[in-house]
Amino acid sequence: MSRTTDDPTLHTRFLADRMLGTLCRYLRFMGYDTVSASGYREGNTREDTLLLKRAQSEGRVLLTMDRELARRGGEGAVLLEDRDVMEQLRVLGKRGLIVPALRLNRCSLCNTLLRPAREVEISRARNAPLSTPGMEFFWCPSCRKLYWLGSHGKNLEKRIKENVLQD
Repeated sequence: MSRTTDDPTLHTRFLADRMLGTLCRYLRFMGYDTVSASGYREGNTREDTLLLKRAQSEGRVLLTMDRELARRGGEGAVLLEDRDVMEQLRVLGKRGLIVPALRLNRCSLCNTLLRPAREVEISRARNAPLSTPGMEFFWCPSCRKLYWLGSHGKNLEKRIKENVLQD
């Protein structure tokens, strides 16, 4: 796991349509500023236009599985045709938009930057491991979620290395 931010692709910001919720969380685990369209009111007939405007005004790459939305987004949009998140990450990697690596510096739920957790935050967390010598913990100040590189994170890191970094 690398928490460094010297990777120039980390400056790439994304806006994921509502069909890409899993990809949105993975990109956040990998340190990318990624917002989700799921925050928009469902059924809004102007949603596509709102997404395009937001992506452009905030300098975000629009990620979508909608052909028409991708066409309207032009160079600022990426059409992802496969539902498999690892394939979606491979596509973004091949386009040079991401460097696949687990960074654990953003909250997977709200996209807020994480900070080192304080002892009191760790001790109050319900699911934190009890024995933690040498383990690093990170805290989301917005949604008050505790993160650490446990078995779930290690498995995620392994999946990324095995599936996304393949040629």
